[in-house]
Amino acid sequence: MGWNTLDDMDLSGKVVLTRVDINVPVEDGKVTDATRIERIKPTITDILSKGGKPVLLAHFGRPKGQPVPEMSLRVTVPTLEQVLGREVTFMERPDRAAIDAAPDDAVILVENTRFSPMEEANDPKMAQFLASLGDVFCNDAFSAAHRAHASTTGVAELLPNCAGRLMAEELGALEKALGSPDRPVVAVVGGAKVSTKLDLLGNLIDKVDVIVIGGGMANTFLAAQGIDVGKSLCEHDLADTAREIAAKAADKGCEILLPRDVVVAKEFKAGAEAQTVMAGDVPSDAMILDAGPDSVAHIGQVFERAKTVIWNGPLGAFEIEPFHKATFAAAKTAAEMTQAGDLITVAGGGDTVAALNQAGVAGDFTYISSAGGAFLEWMEGKTLPGVAALGG
Repeated sequence: MGWNTLDDMDLSGKVVLTRVDINVPVEDGKVTDATRIERIKPTITDILSKGGKPVLLAHFGRPKGQPVPEMSLRVTVPTLEQVLGREVTFMERPDRAAIDAAPDDAVILVENTRFSPMEEANDPKMAQFLASLGDVFCNDAFSAAHRAHASTTGVAELLPNCAGRLMAEELGALEKALGSPDRPVVAVVGGAKVSTKLDLLGNLIDKVDVIVIGGGMANTFLAAQGIDVGKSLCEHDLADTAREIAAKAADKGCEILLPRDVVVAKEFKAGAEAQTVMAGDVPSDAMILDAGPDSVAHIGQVFERAKTVIWNGPLGAFEIEPFHKATFAAAKTAAEMTQAGDLITVAGGGDTVAALNQAGVAGDFTYISSAGGAFLEWMEGKTLPGVAALGG
């Protein structure tokens, strides 16, 4: 695919600058979810087994180019050591002499790259400083690949480079899902607003066979067809845009699937009194908060005809019961088909991953992307700077 993996590199005796994403949630000074740290373990283990010394580069939070004590990566050290089963050396101010003086099998973590304003500016001086710390650059942070920063793209242009195990796994899964997929391909696209997914829909129309539209986005498409959506979240000013998207899809032979029936309520709160109505029968004083059972059954039929499903965004307000049902039911159907070997399923995006975890099916999908913005931009067909910089 135009980039090297760890298998292509001679790492023996080399310092391997390794860009990782360990931007993990922390409460009261402790990591509360170690998933991102666990996912970088194969890369670090491989570098060590090949005789390399991994020096980890990462960001944490949004310190806006200034040292912020609460955003120090030091807080991740105990969890890193637990996951890796070895000591981790923390360097607040790294220099090559100190790195070289560390044991050959040391794992070194450098302080938050975003403590410097030069990081997000992709300043050549910072890239050169980082490059001076190592011999090889390994990018294992697909989730930061949509940012052209000094530690993702700048340094990659100055050293022999490769993709880490997680990055290679992610890129391979995404290529299989959208680059050269088994067809038919179905994309499930949900979320609150069409305005945030215009680039995504425009790209998918050319790439997939069916687009299932859910969430608040579906309301805008329904309203564009002249359907009264009551008090539902809806971008009425995008009616013309929705009609243009539908027309382009029809021209390309891409089917757009909207809810047939919907779950409505007069209040948006947990346990609100809800009812299921046909999409054209929404009461004027109610709001659409989920897709109905007939819609879920229809989505299941579409999945049965498909070979690949790409999922970004929930079908309803899944965070609040009882408006989780459509998302969970459709996810379980996709998961069962995946486990039966009938479907390739790739999902990504914060809300999507949260919904699949709550539904208890995240482990049953073919691949769950750990990236948010990078996954979305990849689905939009955009070039990711962090990937483009991996030129071997």
